[in-house]
Amino acid sequence: MEYLHIRPEGTYVDCTVGGGGHSFGVASRLTTGRLLSLDRDGDALAAAGRRLACFGERVRLVKADFREVGKVLDQYGLSQIDGALLDLGVSSYQLDTAERGFSYLKDAPLDMRMDRTQSLDAERVINTYDQSALTRIFRDYGEERFAALIARRICAVRQSSPIRTTGELSALIQAAIPARCRERDHHPARRVFQAVRMEVNGELSAIRPALTALTERLTVGGRLAVITFHSLEDRAVKECFAAFAKGCDCPPDFPVCVCGKRPSVRLLTRKPILPDPKELAENSRAHSAKLRCVEKLDGAQAEGANQTQ
Repeated sequence: MEYLHIRPEGTYVDCTVGGGGHSFGVASRLTTGRLLSLDRDGDALAAAGRRLACFGERVRLVKADFREVGKVLDQYGLSQIDGALLDLGVSSYQLDTAERGFSYLKDAPLDMRMDRTQSLDAERVINTYDQSALTRIFRDYGEERFAALIARRICAVRQSSPIRTTGELSALIQAAIPARCRERDHHPARRVFQAVRMEVNGELSAIRPALTALTERLTVGGRLAVITFHSLEDRAVKECFAAFAKGCDCPPDFPVCVCGKRPSVRLLTRKPILPDPKELAENSRAHSAKLRCVEKLDGAQAEGANQTQ
């Protein structure tokens, strides 16, 4: 809330409303302002709607993927906004609701869809992707060192019977990883479940389009804050923000800029903000959270920043 620097009369967007916690924080600081809260999970929207009902028309809930935020803003006639927030990854509600299939600790149908109307789910990924595709997903999205072994095991098992539940997949992963190599402080299935979830929901591919659209709509002094929980997410956000803050993308050996691009933002967090010990004691799921924030520049500021660089 501090980094968003909320103006009571401003217009804000919560691109991942989840249970409504951040939206509640924003809306409670508004007077004549308004908040647009998005989520592609219909269950999350229903829960957030109940939590945010006290704000009346100050808050508008929209079922949409945050990658489509530009279209949503057009739909509501919002050419400019004063701030926006993205809280990436899976929500506590999704993890704690067993039948959603996100957790490796609870046996349930393999699902993992944030939008339960989409066709691609975890069961389809696990049972139809070939061995090389599964290996790539586990390695690239989960950073799983035994990606090839696990993918081979999955393909062998599903030849006799499809893998239908999170419990089956979790046990299979545990069996595929050599006992001596299993991490003591993490469940063996953690990385693979994370990778499958990211594949099902196309999470990484949505980051750049959303950040680009939101940055373009920010008013001068408006702020964009992003919370990540995974190194790949954080890297994508860091690279986007760095590009927006640099502007010029000419090759380093060019004596002068010929592209004409100027910085559009300044970095408020050159290093990510991490949870402090007090927050970790109250909420252990925040242990991997990283917050980054940028502020929109005006033309003169952009020119000055470009000359400095």
